[in-house]
Amino acid sequence: MLPQPTWGLVATIKAEAEAILDFAAWHLEQGAHRLLLYLDAPCPAALPHLQSHPRIRVIVTDAAHWQKRRGRVPEKHQVRQSLNATRAYRRQTGDLDWLIHLDVDEFLWSKAPVAHHLAALSQEALCARVRPLEKLAGGQESFKARVPPGPEQAETLARLYPRYGAYVKGGFISHVQGKLFLRTGLKDVDLRIHNAFVAGEENPGKVELPQVDLCHIHARDWAQWRDHYRYRLLKGSYRAELSPARNRELGGVSLHELLCLLEAEEGESGLRGFFDEVCAEGPALSAALAAEGLLRRCPLPLARIRAKQFPDFP
Repeated sequence: MLPQPTWGLVATIKAEAEAILDFAAWHLEQGAHRLLLYLDAPCPAALPHLQSHPRIRVIVTDAAHWQKRRGRVPEKHQVRQSLNATRAYRRQTGDLDWLIHLDVDEFLWSKAPVAHHLAALSQEALCARVRPLEKLAGGQESFKARVPPGPEQAETLARLYPRYGAYVKGGFISHVQGKLFLRTGLKDVDLRIHNAFVAGEENPGKVELPQVDLCHIHARDWAQWRDHYRYRLLKGSYRAELSPARNRELGGVSLHELLCLLEAEEGESGLRGFFDEVCAEGPALSAALAAEGLLRRCPLPLARIRAKQFPDFP
């Protein structure tokens, strides 16, 4: 058997205690040797449980933390994520062979141990990309894979999402890039949310890691999606600066523009219609995804695993 490498993750987190502990417990169970968790907002209900776990390091990034590091708090959370991830890579990975940056709503999923797949990579592989699956809202374990790029993508999207397929990248309303495992010990590294720069080179020695999925719970249900909608529209994954799914020369409109138009013309009912077609689990969409080979079942028994890893959490 190949020697098993150690791997860990870094995350900048602003969430409720249950969500934080679900995320931590799941990845401990998957074999993570170290979790480097930067709390972007206080969470006193989760903090003692995180701090007492021997495989977790917690950094509270309050105003005093940022004043010492940068002289001020970076305004954009994407900047804070990148800075935290880069600092963690440079200073806290001495006991790790690989590090990946994740968000609190992303869960690595693999039938075999993650370390097993990393061990099989050649030494020339410096970055290993895991591709996302997007949660079907309302379902227990249903996820969808993105529609692969190519000459048939537009037709497939139109079959799956008749009204909105032209506006969503690969059928996703969240990111399609996935995340990167990066070998530790490299010099002059700057981590971004989805990529890594080593001595100025983007993603050197990159390979795919198809045996590991990134289960992204972007929307649990309509209520949660609606609660997060405004922030995502202004500062997150639907913000105005992001590009449309297709070139503007071909009539492309960004997701930000589409959602703003729907809200202006149809109000909340327009947003709900978009959500129901693209995000929500239902018999018709599940059958259509299955017919295209894009439906995935990934059990995530988070409550049970949280109770196992953090038995003192009420």
